[in-house]
Amino acid sequence: MAQPPPRSIIGMIFRNFINSFKPRQIYGNLKGTDYFGNKYYEIPADPSRGKRRPSRWFVPATKDDFEQEMPAEWEAWLRGRRTEPPAEEEVARNLAIMQMKKQNAIEVEKKAGKMTPMPKGIETFPKRPEYEIMPGKPQNQKT
Repeated sequence: MAQPPPRSIIGMIFRNFINSFKPRQIYGNLKGTDYFGNKYYEIPADPSRGKRRPSRWFVPATKDDFEQEMPAEWEAWLRGRRTEPPAEEEVARNLAIMQMKKQNAIEVEKKAGKMTPMPKGIETFPKRPEYEIMPGKPQNQKT
């Protein structure tokens, strides 16, 4: 069985010195945009230079907006939970599902009779007379 050649410190220092003169990629490759107008960029990983993970970031549509939204698919790609950026069809399909769920929630509220605003904070479950707080006891009855 052949053994790998021994490593020498002088050789490693010399190789690193030569590699430091090679040009690096500074600007990212545009990977896509979302329906909010955010642009997503990536500089791919280069294990030969010691860079094991790609650099990923996004440029928001409005620079001064600190409450930016982004689709969950793009956020997963930015955080490295998925290797490939999401396809436009996938993002559009999930947006349509999200809008359909919002519309269904509005219709359920209308069927309930009155539109009650959802309280902010810990208790976000709607309180209606037909719902029980304690199992087996009506809502108006306290324990």
